[in-house]
Amino acid sequence: MPLPKEDKIYTYADYLAWPENERIELIYGRVYLMTSPSRTHQKILGQLFYQFFDYLKDKSCEVYMSPFDVRFPDGDEKDEKEIKTVVQPDIVVVCDESKLDEKGCKGAPDLIVEITSPSTAQKDKLHKFNLYEKYGVKEYWIVEPESKILSVFVIQEDKRYGRPELYTQDDKVRVSIFEDLEIDLKFVF
Repeated sequence: MPLPKEDKIYTYADYLAWPENERIELIYGRVYLMTSPSRTHQKILGQLFYQFFDYLKDKSCEVYMSPFDVRFPDGDEKDEKEIKTVVQPDIVVVCDESKLDEKGCKGAPDLIVEITSPSTAQKDKLHKFNLYEKYGVKEYWIVEPESKILSVFVIQEDKRYGRPELYTQDDKVRVSIFEDLEIDLKFVF
């Protein structure tokens, strides 16, 4: 199947038919082409993943890194033909095993990390922010490698993200969904 055109609405079935070597996300049926990650992006991804993985290795929650599909169905949509939103966050933490299958995660992970690049910053800060808030992702991290800043958004009682907690390379971040996990950013940036 040829690559998708950006002016059409697509489904997860279309997504599954596209070439595997193309990195694509669908948000409400709209196509977003993903760029190849930089070396800095990969270093940050690896360091964050390692700290989450090390903490979770004997616990019931699981951590995954991109490429890992997260599907957000609206109501009772069936996978292939009706789901119109599938993204590949840099890191996801899932604590509800029933959301996991061989295709990835169906429903909101507990925590998502996105590492921005100049070409993805708008998508991560606007489209994905709204998407993750709508579906109830408990904690959303936006990592900005250029400025070495981490913004952490936590879902509030009103089901909206509150003001972000901001961190720099000298900080340790307490992960709100776990009582005793701190991520040391000096190893990340």
